[in-house]
Amino acid sequence: MARDYYGTLGVRQDATSEEIKRAYRKLARELHPDVNPDEAAQEKFREVTAAYEVLSDPQKRKIVDMGGDPLGNGGGGGRDPFAGFGLGDIMDAFFGGGGAGGGRGPRSRVQPGSDALIRIELTLEECNTGVSRELTVDTAVLCDVCRGSGCAEGTSPQVCDTCAGRGEIQSVQRSFLGQVVTARACPVCRGIGEVIPDPCRQCGGDGRVRARRTITAKVPPGVADGMRVRLSGQGEVGPGGGPAGDLYVEVVERPHPTFERNGADLHCTIRIPMTTAALGSVLPMDTLDGTVDLELEAGTQPNTELVLTGQGLPRLRSSGRVDGRGDLHVHVEVDIPGKLDAKQTELLRELANLRGEEEHVVASTNGRAGGIFSRLRARHR
Repeated sequence: MARDYYGTLGVRQDATSEEIKRAYRKLARELHPDVNPDEAAQEKFREVTAAYEVLSDPQKRKIVDMGGDPLGNGGGGGRDPFAGFGLGDIMDAFFGGGGAGGGRGPRSRVQPGSDALIRIELTLEECNTGVSRELTVDTAVLCDVCRGSGCAEGTSPQVCDTCAGRGEIQSVQRSFLGQVVTARACPVCRGIGEVIPDPCRQCGGDGRVRARRTITAKVPPGVADGMRVRLSGQGEVGPGGGPAGDLYVEVVERPHPTFERNGADLHCTIRIPMTTAALGSVLPMDTLDGTVDLELEAGTQPNTELVLTGQGLPRLRSSGRVDGRGDLHVHVEVDIPGKLDAKQTELLRELANLRGEEEHVVASTNGRAGGIFSRLRARHR
């Protein structure tokens, strides 16, 4: 009885060659021994491989459609036709990743350079105004002798004899499906297809050398701890004189003795005497941009928060532009005197008497009527 090759791949009889290829590729990724070592999965892998070999061949598929079996009683139940091959090799062999006629070809000697990162410490004042800093970095720069070619003067790269310039070498193994060709990078030229017989003495054929450079970094106003400023093309030059990567300057913000930062807003705490809180005052307040007047109303209470609009930091958007400024939040604490001399005590008692506050009360904790809270409510009616 002929085997159901279409059913093995899970496709209809009128499936296109592309649909058959996709079905096999999906099953091969699930069942290959590199992925699924289960014995039943390996048997199924042999079956779907045989089914694909049949249905991808127009002549063999025609025999199947006529009710025959082009493999007779062989195939599908013997040894793994790709024993010794990895899943990547199977995909390459069937779908042209690195098999016959589908090689990847040599890669370029010129490669882009890596990005680099450097950290700088800034004060809160510098984060407020922005700064320009000259940074000294050790990095890879273009070789000034060979200008990136890697070759000694008057010489040039030569075609690799090992891979004949293809950048890869191929190996062939036979199976009952025929020859399977796999490819790997040439170990001599490392996949480039060329070798440099006489390398530049300064860079050793790499096209770049290590050097110390001085770079000016412009940090915009409003930056915060952990933010990075990108300097395009200021990173390492790539192998073969390839384009340079980027340099990222990361901000490390130093703690400030007065202000705490929350985004673009600033917070600080001031302590004022009890008399100032009661009488009110206008105090000079230091900000990051100078001194402003802080107005305290008479009767200012402890833990009052006053907001000075626009006295915070610049708001730096992701586009790099500044959009307004944050606010300065001033938290007021009232300093109650702990020790009084005789004169001060007399004056405070006189004040308490004038305000009707001379009575000494103890807060009730049992919730009974007549405690401090009810008496205070009665007093303020």
